[in-house]
Amino acid sequence: MNEKKSITAVLSTTLICSVFWLLITGQAAALLKGTPSLQVLLAGGIVSLGTALFSARFFIHRDAFFLLRPVRLLRLLAYCCLRFPVELIRANIDVALRALRPSLPVNPGIVRVPVGLTSAYALAMLADSITLTPGTITMDIAEADGQVYYYVHWIDVKSTDPEEAGEQIKGILEKKIRGIWE
Repeated sequence: MNEKKSITAVLSTTLICSVFWLLITGQAAALLKGTPSLQVLLAGGIVSLGTALFSARFFIHRDAFFLLRPVRLLRLLAYCCLRFPVELIRANIDVALRALRPSLPVNPGIVRVPVGLTSAYALAMLADSITLTPGTITMDIAEADGQVYYYVHWIDVKSTDPEEAGEQIKGILEKKIRGIWE
């Protein structure tokens, strides 16, 4: 990594880590109220910088501030705060109903799902989103003939056709993730 890229990677990673620190420690609310703890802020800055110095080269592979552009950041926030929670709640209700009503079908199996994403970040986010959604687990990511496929364990296989299964498993998530990372 060249020197300029290295510095921006460390800065952006420090910024992202600091934001998480503020949220996790409750200092974001304290900042808004005007009562932050200087010690906690200082500790957060030091830990964030140390984390960034160690890890930025592993996580930042292109423009260091790529995700901090307003449109991409808004898309990420909309995905994390609106779209994904809706899908998560829907899947939780589905799995809970299957657990409470044994008469509902359970047809577990592994399906091969084609994925149209190219960015490593996008592929990871979609795989994680599928895995975090109850009833599905991304087991493997493979590439064949230039096409990326996920192998997904699905609690109720409704179709073995890769395209149809992909639409049912990925739904709108793939499109929303493409808007963030690609």
